[in-house]
Amino acid sequence: MVLPVTAVLDIGKTNVKLSLVDQRGRVVHEARTPNTVLEAAPYPQHDVERIWTWFLGALAEAGTEQGWQVRAIVPVTHGATAVLLKGDALALPVLDYECERPYAEAREYEVARPLFSESLSPSLPNGLNLGRQLYWQQQQWPQEFGAATTVLMYAQYWAWRLCGVAASEVTSLGCHTDLWNPKRGDFSSMVDKQGWRHLFPPLRAAGDVLGTIHPHLAAQTGLPADCQVVCGIHDSNASLLRYLGADAPTVISTGTWVIVAAPGFAPERLGELDAGADMLANVSAFGQPVACQRFMGGREFAELAGEQIEEGDQYDLQRVISQGSMALPTFSPHGGPFQRRIGKLVGPPLAGGRERYALASLYCALVTDHCLSRLGSRGPIVIEGSFTANRLYAGLLAWLRPEQRVMVSDDSSGTVHGGWLLTGQGATGELPWEAVAPLELPAARMYARLWRELVDAGQ
Repeated sequence: MVLPVTAVLDIGKTNVKLSLVDQRGRVVHEARTPNTVLEAAPYPQHDVERIWTWFLGALAEAGTEQGWQVRAIVPVTHGATAVLLKGDALALPVLDYECERPYAEAREYEVARPLFSESLSPSLPNGLNLGRQLYWQQQQWPQEFGAATTVLMYAQYWAWRLCGVAASEVTSLGCHTDLWNPKRGDFSSMVDKQGWRHLFPPLRAAGDVLGTIHPHLAAQTGLPADCQVVCGIHDSNASLLRYLGADAPTVISTGTWVIVAAPGFAPERLGELDAGADMLANVSAFGQPVACQRFMGGREFAELAGEQIEEGDQYDLQRVISQGSMALPTFSPHGGPFQRRIGKLVGPPLAGGRERYALASLYCALVTDHCLSRLGSRGPIVIEGSFTANRLYAGLLAWLRPEQRVMVSDDSSGTVHGGWLLTGQGATGELPWEAVAPLELPAARMYARLWRELVDAGQ
């Protein structure tokens, strides 16, 4: 029996996944591979050819071995990445946003970039502002940049490779790029000043079908000739998609980045966002500004927990709290509410991997709680993504936010479900989640108060 499915190509900063989703929204098959960065000339770059080869092979294998029939493909990718094309070829390699050189070598970019009041994009390190990447490439390689015919955001690059139709899309354009004016719903003033507007293809909605898969790719993978290719979406906006509505909860999208999105943040208050604390407005799939704050929580968790993860429990957490061991921000150089601080451990050393796991969970919960307070979060909170498996993190948040109901999505990869929703097979009102009971932790309240005092004092 042949079962129709949607293929979601989910390119995160750490891993690349192929997920096959059935007509009821269930993931029936998943394959993954590390997302490696090539340390090559002229700068660190995304290995797009390796991803492409792996993806096509994974598609073919899934269809051959399992008998699923892919009816649509949806690209979902991390932000801060664009592809410069010269015709059908790369004009320049696809720059890795963690490369430091765009920041170090394009200091004058701070004069060229639009004001925060226009873009709602804070000034971020390395290449996290996509406009900084393009500006640097234009200055360093003027001949190659000048020969470029198209700029594609990362999700739309993969859609283009699959079907040959070039498009632009607002969730990636509006993701701290400096390229977009969220309040006007148009490109920022810098795009016109730099002469870039003509490079961007026409805007399409994230869920638009751009076309069908190239015939030669259908033959290579065994996909049907009429398999549709959907425009695609930025990953944290995919996680947010099913919660958008009249009473939208605060959504915590977790993975390499922890992004706290508050759709209920009043549009007239967008001017209150603090650029220096990595507060910004992303743009939803419906083109609306969404107030957010973020930190590189997945990376910081890994730094604190260590390479060999040993999952701790509530008793390990209680020992960490009782002895007063603390992690003070920050353990990633990439943005966050406490950027430019150097993370440090204070108090007695930890006994082993289980306590490191507990401390990492506690640290991430405290920083998330800080972000929720800065955004004025009220009402329900939903945790999406990889941290849904960490019950210490969820229970701590429920304890830290006693006046709010904290829930964990049943989907450890909300990006995949959001990508599937773009095909129109599901309803955004379907919200399967599990309420979280707060952890009971003697002495924890005093611990949290001391942590906040130290952080507020700049320790």
